[in-house]
Amino acid sequence: MLALLAAVAPLSIDMYLPAFPRMAEEFGVSATAIQLTLTTFLVGLAIGNLVIGPLSDRFGRRPLLLVGTFVSIIATILCAWSPTVEWLTVFRFFQGFTGAAGVVLSRAVISDRARGAAAAKLFSLLVLVNGVAPVIAPLLGGAVIGLTGWRGVFWVLAGVSVLMFVGVLALLPESHPAELRSTGGLSTMIADAREVLSNKRFLGYAGAFAFGFGVMFAYISASPFVLQEVHGLSTTWYSIAFTANALGIVVTSGANAKLVDRVRPEALLRIGLVSMVAFSALLVVDAVVGPYLWATLVLLWFAVASLGLVIANATTLALGEARRAAGTGSAVMGAAQFGLAAVISPLVGLGGEGTAVPMAVTMLVSAIIGLGGVVLGTRSPTEQSVTEAH
Repeated sequence: MLALLAAVAPLSIDMYLPAFPRMAEEFGVSATAIQLTLTTFLVGLAIGNLVIGPLSDRFGRRPLLLVGTFVSIIATILCAWSPTVEWLTVFRFFQGFTGAAGVVLSRAVISDRARGAAAAKLFSLLVLVNGVAPVIAPLLGGAVIGLTGWRGVFWVLAGVSVLMFVGVLALLPESHPAELRSTGGLSTMIADAREVLSNKRFLGYAGAFAFGFGVMFAYISASPFVLQEVHGLSTTWYSIAFTANALGIVVTSGANAKLVDRVRPEALLRIGLVSMVAFSALLVVDAVVGPYLWATLVLLWFAVASLGLVIANATTLALGEARRAAGTGSAVMGAAQFGLAAVISPLVGLGGEGTAVPMAVTMLVSAIIGLGGVVLGTRSPTEQSVTEAH
């Protein structure tokens, strides 16, 4: 159930990616205008995280999930109805805002129920199952688009939202009991947020989480044009390539779930970030001197697969630092994740449609910042004083 709730974001993003060029043609707009529908969805997710997470610390996880999934059904139906790209852009914002309930609260529920290696395993499984969503989404999206056009994608997503609502209603008990909830209203929520944001270790891990996803979203938003227009792949072959990359996340997430009993989550996180930096750097080289299709596909696979080591461990470590206010901590992480994605998505589009350089450079910069955040945020007080003395 938690995996389905968390899968709303990848499904809502990945299912309509193969239709980007076709949507631009149908609406008579540029690629950047179509990418803006993704950006507004991500902005909605970011703001929704900030609103819903802290409210769940006050009112519980289950009520917020029920309201969020119900309103998401309506917003998704309106997306399917959109007569112009402007209306679609507006409705995508509301779809993202309400869909944030599943994303932010699935993490909070796990944090309510587990900690340490047990939490890392659960988050690894969550990432693994969510890795399957991008595997299925472009293939399902391509099939639906072929049969009904891009609007059919949103009708399918509305059906998924109905399943989520029924599942929460029937299967998901409250994980945040009344005696543990915040009771001081807005002032308490602000105090919780201040406490979370003043924790350097939390910020380091949350930064790795957000900028790890920054790598992913640079790839997601630019890959339809890079692989289809620069490299000449068909919609079908693009969907296959996208699926192969998503399977990389599944593989590394499964490996992470088995390794956390023997290797510290922080060590696994650093391995994932270093790998992401290395393969993104090689991708920049390929984009400048080529690009060559085989090199692009192989390097993308390894860069994206590194996310399986980054996300689960960064989530475990960050929420471990914000356990008393897991909803607020999860909200900050989600807002950073999707807020950054909202900036990155149009940014890579502004670099032009006929080159892979903007995608590769954005991936590299995001990976470097994510690694730097962990290194700086987790230094011991002694290390920090030595640095400050110099």
